[in-house]
Amino acid sequence: MLGLEGIYLVSRRQQALVNLKAGILEHSPGKQAVGTFVGRELHSIEYRCTLGHEAFLDWGSRGNAPAAGKLLRSRSALRRAMRIAMNPIYEAMRTSVFERMSLAATKYGAVNLGQGFPDFGWPEEILDAAARALKEGSNQYAPSRGLPALREAVAAHYQRHFGQDLAAEHVCVTSGATEALGAAILATVRPGDEVIIFTPAYDSYAPMIRRAGATPVEVPLQLPGWRLDRAALEAAITPATSVILFNNPHNPAGRLFEQEELEVLAAAARANDLIVISDEVWEHVLLDGRRFTPFATLPEMAERVIKVGSAGKIFSLTGWKVGWIVAAPQLATIAARAHQFLTFATPPNLQVAVAFGLNEGEAWIQPMRDRFQRARDRMTEGLRASGYSVLDATSTYFLCVDLAASGLKIDDEAFATAAVERAGVAVVPLSAFAERDPPHHLVRLCFGKKDETIDAGVAAMARAKELVA
Repeated sequence: MLGLEGIYLVSRRQQALVNLKAGILEHSPGKQAVGTFVGRELHSIEYRCTLGHEAFLDWGSRGNAPAAGKLLRSRSALRRAMRIAMNPIYEAMRTSVFERMSLAATKYGAVNLGQGFPDFGWPEEILDAAARALKEGSNQYAPSRGLPALREAVAAHYQRHFGQDLAAEHVCVTSGATEALGAAILATVRPGDEVIIFTPAYDSYAPMIRRAGATPVEVPLQLPGWRLDRAALEAAITPATSVILFNNPHNPAGRLFEQEELEVLAAAARANDLIVISDEVWEHVLLDGRRFTPFATLPEMAERVIKVGSAGKIFSLTGWKVGWIVAAPQLATIAARAHQFLTFATPPNLQVAVAFGLNEGEAWIQPMRDRFQRARDRMTEGLRASGYSVLDATSTYFLCVDLAASGLKIDDEAFATAAVERAGVAVVPLSAFAERDPPHHLVRLCFGKKDETIDAGVAAMARAKELVA
């Protein structure tokens, strides 16, 4: 609230008065500097644009403590002197590490092994189906929950592959898996709740949990092997815990969790009456003959799991942004209500094409896996020949390099910066995937690339090693 003698700041159910007379700055409760108060309570609001007082404008531009100054006397002048305060979650947030590294790759003409998209693998038939649907089908709003044909195709796909008894009512189509995650979180999480996430974690998890008014609680996966630790999980669960957000196969670790680990997680969910949001977008990107177990197929889990899937990962068409939620009908319906006020609907021609791919494209899946496996082997062998320590990858199209084990005394952010700016290759620092005690000795690379892209990236990684050694 603005007044001629002071400004009331209301934050976190606490009211404070900033007294601007004669440059005396105080608030109640307490007598700390107003800058400390504003910085703590209102996060990243810029002081020079907040109060309409010359001392604050001077302070914000030069970092000096406020001095005496005259107070702007009209409400309109005060308002003009203010900048609108934005949501502190987003004001304080950095641009996604994937976007930053991709922009840097473009700026410096570097090979982009950072952002996770393949440069091969999509079937021409599905592109033709999308083009036909664009020209011959509807280009108006699709039903918010998705075209019936696609919802039925998703249900039938999982019945064929995993024996799940599903129907269209279990499915809600979304504009990509990240939107599906957002809808699932908003549908299940209440303000004040806690949500378990396993780090390193995909970077949209924590911001979306906070946007829902909840707190992300990190449980680190244990090296070597990125193992799920039962004791750490049980210690993280409190009476405020409502949801576990689980990613399998795991990005960025590039591993598939074992049945024993899935049982540990399921037992914790059952014992504490928790919902599990299961991010399973990599379910078909499996290497070395491995088999995937959907979390909802574990005993007594079908009614408490919201699965997130992705056509972009199945068909190597990440730019299409077609995903889905699969859950028991009562959960799917509530998630669909959240979805309707995020994107409402997904392009109908892409839905038609994805339905075609799910129904007709069974023969595409194994060749896709084989090609990703050859790409992984090519990159791994090249990096190891260059002196890098490479962690084993058994799923997704990512692998991690251990900088410390490679003999490099440099943290991941510094290495990633040097690699893209001076050596010509973009990688992703793994510290971006955790907030509490993140690892600083690992970087992630995408191997879903053509041979020539992999070879150019490996050569650039060899240059980077020489530069920073």
